[in-house]
Amino acid sequence: MTISIRLTADQESRLEMLARRTGRSKSFYVRTALHEYLADMEDAFAADAAIDAFEAGGRRSRPLSELATRSDS
Repeated sequence: MTISIRLTADQESRLEMLARRTGRSKSFYVRTALHEYLADMEDAFAADAAIDAFEAGGRRSRPLSELATRSDS
């Protein structure tokens, strides 16, 4: 599949320089960046769905700062 994107001059220059320095293609770095971004976004959406399901079950989430200051003694 072919996709066209517009890069800023700075992005294009940096991508070109990285490709030249490493002997890899610009496409390699674009695919690698997209792969990492998609993995991060999938994780974020899965986390959102998990907290929504948790709270839909009548449970309440609390901030870590509240848990850290809670005394169980």
